Amino acid sequence: MNILLIGSGGREHALAWAISASPLCDKLFIAPGNPGTAQCGENVVLDIVDHQAVVAFCRLMTIGLVVVGPEGPLVAGIADDLAAAGIKVFGPSRAAAQLEGSKAFTKELCAEFGIPTAGFGRFSDAASARAYVAVQGAPIVIKADGLAAGKGVVMAETLDEANDAIEMMFSGGLGAAGAEIVIEEWMIGEEASFFALCDGTHALALASAQDHKRVGDGDTGPNTGGMGAYSPAPVMTPAMEERVMAEIVRPTLAGMALRGTPFKGVLFAGLMITADGPKLIEYNVRFGDPECEVLMPRLRSDIVPALIAACDGVLDQITLRWSEQAALTVVLAAKGYPARPETGSVIKGIEKAEALADVLVFHAGTKQTALDLVASGGRVLNVVGLGKSVSEAQRKAYAAVDLIDWPGGFCRRDIGWQAVKRESGG
Repeated sequence: MNILLIGSGGREHALAWAISASPLCDKLFIAPGNPGTAQCGENVVLDIVDHQAVVAFCRLMTIGLVVVGPEGPLVAGIADDLAAAGIKVFGPSRAAAQLEGSKAFTKELCAEFGIPTAGFGRFSDAASARAYVAVQGAPIVIKADGLAAGKGVVMAETLDEANDAIEMMFSGGLGAAGAEIVIEEWMIGEEASFFALCDGTHALALASAQDHKRVGDGDTGPNTGGMGAYSPAPVMTPAMEERVMAEIVRPTLAGMALRGTPFKGVLFAGLMITADGPKLIEYNVRFGDPECEVLMPRLRSDIVPALIAACDGVLDQITLRWSEQAALTVVLAAKGYPARPETGSVIKGIEKAEALADVLVFHAGTKQTALDLVASGGRVLNVVGLGKSVSEAQRKAYAAVDLIDWPGGFCRRDIGWQAVKRESGG
């Protein structure tokens, strides 16, 4: 069949790499794609905001499956419009995508169905929010309710930081995303990302990963969309994975179905593994980025039948095989990221990095000019290493990073530090 993949980041390059390897994929189109996805299929100029234009393209090219990468189109209802046109689409409806589109929606769902999460309050004005923070104290977490490209969370260690975040959000610092905010208790534990395919009724566990949100080494500096990740996350033992499925994923799926908004797609649970067990930090309704870049290289099964089964409601008939290898990705970002990334700088040496054994390079914010490959975004490249351990995967990833000639970029040098410390007995 012909498949259309929507998106242009590192996640989409990783998905394109996996989808294009499927015997079921006759031709892969990516809209709009990037120079990396162009190696896996055909990039097409298509206004993904214009859902009827996407429908028309699907009919013209006899698309048998649409895979939606980023959250924006899902929250905007692209899956609803494609389904209404009789086109098979992997991704949740607009109503179900509220699990990511609204922090308050998810917190209320957790409260209704007994899903473990942080204590919270939701607010639509600054005065009430400040009063709540004054009572709760610090540290505390301030979140914009809506989509903010991974930058809508402030981990406030002091009351002043909390009040500054409240003021920033309600004064329009994050646009419409901050019109309402959620304030949560500060949970203590180790973070992990967990993924499950869902078909509205059944959930199929995928794999775990651990992201690195802060921009600087030692988990310092502002939050970003993610500076690197590795899989599997050692904190997610088989017993912990089953607890997550039993206490968080399955109750969410059942609750959404009871509400009349069944969830189909990939459920990405951001978790805090506390002394009391797993608690939900937040949901995303798509593959993570950069987590997808370490999940796809570890997946040994054909991804396309699993995506189709999620669409068709038959995930209980699917099993997936995973590599025992660990995968680790280092994000190369443009200088100035996350505040004001400097674009246009020339990138060289990717082919040298890719020539190393057990190394993949996924493009994110790149652009091919007549002469050069240049940076065109904040997070620009994902350099992936594979190994028998996270430590080995880390060594391979950084060896590849060091072969890329890009003075305009930077990266963290400690991706995977928690797992490496565990493996070394620390």
